[in-house]
Amino acid sequence: MARTASLLTVPDAEVEELRTRLSRTRWPTPLPVGAWEAGTDTGELRRLVHHWATDYDWRVHEAAINALPSHLADIDGTPVHYLRYEGERPGALPIVLTNGWPSSFLELTGLAERLAAPSRFGGDAADAFTVVVPSLPGFTLSPQRPSLATPTHELWHRLMRDELGFRRYAAHGSDLGAGITARLAEAHPEALAGIHVLSVASPVSYDAASVTAEEREYLDAVAAWTAEEGGYQHEQSTRPLTLSYGLADSPVGLLAWLVEKYRAWSDCGGDLSSRFGDDFVLTQASLYWFTECISTSFRPYFEYGGGLTRRVERVDVPTAVALFPADLGRPPRSWAERTYNVTRYTRMPRGGHFAAHEEPALLAADLVEFFRAHR
Repeated sequence: MARTASLLTVPDAEVEELRTRLSRTRWPTPLPVGAWEAGTDTGELRRLVHHWATDYDWRVHEAAINALPSHLADIDGTPVHYLRYEGERPGALPIVLTNGWPSSFLELTGLAERLAAPSRFGGDAADAFTVVVPSLPGFTLSPQRPSLATPTHELWHRLMRDELGFRRYAAHGSDLGAGITARLAEAHPEALAGIHVLSVASPVSYDAASVTAEEREYLDAVAAWTAEEGGYQHEQSTRPLTLSYGLADSPVGLLAWLVEKYRAWSDCGGDLSSRFGDDFVLTQASLYWFTECISTSFRPYFEYGGGLTRRVERVDVPTAVALFPADLGRPPRSWAERTYNVTRYTRMPRGGHFAAHEEPALLAADLVEFFRAHR
């Protein structure tokens, strides 16, 4: 597969090979349990796989991806793919948006368009941002980092300051992207107008006697979620390579791994299609498949689990925390304030882990409102 800053071209042979693999799937023997009770539902997965192998047109989506405002930067020898959306007014505040897992730059395009050209969506052009959406190292169009010498938040700072010439900018992130955004603000507070995050890092240390009843309820909920839903995280943090062999070789295995999260972590009420069209899900899976990035997308988990990624200690730049009800955790404001300078705290009425795709209007409005005071 050839990749350039603005072109993703998957050879016909690779597209045909994907269809062949899908048609030759060796399906597991089902367990005598209810739908989704033991993992991805077989009926739903078979339906998606049939569509992927027959009716889904990769070329249509490939063309749409190629039409995006893509660029490629070389940051200290690390290629970084990014999208750049020019703000609709001169001097628009630059902002870097960072996705989480299992996502890609594609999830953020709707949000980016709303932020760059708010007047197209009923907003005020004065609130426009110049939006930069980098692909995380090892995710889709950005190759993985060759070493740990330059962490992702430093790549982002050098991209924004040295490559793009922004001396002052804003940042937003979710999931893995929220951690990168926090480290970025912690390392370069002079450059950050503020940060907006959908999840927060736990304090490095705290006095257990100081934990409030609301915080204890939150910590108990996190422990319960980890026991019920956290198996993927433990595997990706401890034995990512073993898992990768199966997912890199089987498109159905890859799709099952992703679809389970789309359903469980979104505000879909158990109905995947209420939040994600089939083609969106299959395009994300196709991006992971054709760029062979599922194994490298696990690398941040392994590095953090092995103590190779520095913990967030204290973020002093103005911070907005926006919590969506179906996301993985909803920490009380007091818990976030143990680590961040929280100046805005919003509990959203709907949406989940994939908020930029699920609720781009809600998310854009919160970003605009927060950064009005920091432009």
